Amino acid sequence: MDAAAPDAAGAPLELLILAGGLSHERDVSLRSGRRVAEALRALGMSVSVRDVDAGLLSYLESARPDVVWPILHGATGEDGSIRDLLELVGVPYVGTDSAGSRIAWSKPVSKTLMARAGAYTPEFASLPQSLFREVGAQAVLDIVLERLALPLVVKPAKGGSALGVSVVTDAKELPRAMVTCFSYGENALLERVIVGTELAVSVVDVGEGPVALPAVEISTDGAYDYDARYNPGRTEYFAPARLTPQAERAAADLAVLAHRTLGLSHLSRTDMIVDADDVPWFLEVNVAPGMTETSLLPQAAQAGAQPLGDLYRSIVAAARLTQRD
Repeated sequence: MDAAAPDAAGAPLELLILAGGLSHERDVSLRSGRRVAEALRALGMSVSVRDVDAGLLSYLESARPDVVWPILHGATGEDGSIRDLLELVGVPYVGTDSAGSRIAWSKPVSKTLMARAGAYTPEFASLPQSLFREVGAQAVLDIVLERLALPLVVKPAKGGSALGVSVVTDAKELPRAMVTCFSYGENALLERVIVGTELAVSVVDVGEGPVALPAVEISTDGAYDYDARYNPGRTEYFAPARLTPQAERAAADLAVLAHRTLGLSHLSRTDMIVDADDVPWFLEVNVAPGMTETSLLPQAAQAGAQPLGDLYRSIVAAARLTQRD
């Protein structure tokens, strides 16, 4: 194993990266974990990568790593549960605490809080599958079409990587979109489509307050779905994004507002649409951003001339310092 690099306090630091898990996004998590480990090992840091399995608790109790970085996507990694577990064990970890993760994981909750904080977010309805059974599917779909109108985005209320997401432009497409959505979760979020430039704005806080990295613009052939996100070729990224100075400032401000309002820590990524009037619309926030070769936070860091290894090391050191007893 590589020689351990000291943290900001001068003490040797052992990092454990958790990657994998059992969610639909397992493969992305594994790829993200490998990429972060490679970047940190190149700087001489002692890094191990471990899956989430029945031996995890005993390993944490015996190894007592200085910092854990949970690069887990999907429910276990983002709904606060793995962070609850790390808090019970008493090991410092990178990222938002369990309470903030639960808020960010729920798109309806995070959108509601952001709207109350003054942000624009598309009008939406959050509907569980059980309601369709109780009230009648067609009656629910009819009122959705009447009040929200087309086009609509249908997505799981909790989840990531665009799994279960559909853009509905014809009323005949809505029932199938709902079936697809419910295959990934019990609750659906239906929101109006905002036409504009799709952006991802990452925020990093290494102890001096949240700072927005350059916005990444996403231009894709068709929907920005799972295939477009993680398989090179279908999507073109512009980092930094092609924005007016006004839109650039507004997008950065929105991402920092999300980070503060939702109680996030160390790193986050806010997804948004900037309309023709340079107004950014909040869509959702991610507390465990992907770190693969096509992921958006690494692209943002590189656009800002920030070496990835240095950035990751600063995040780890901040986590170690801020969560010590």
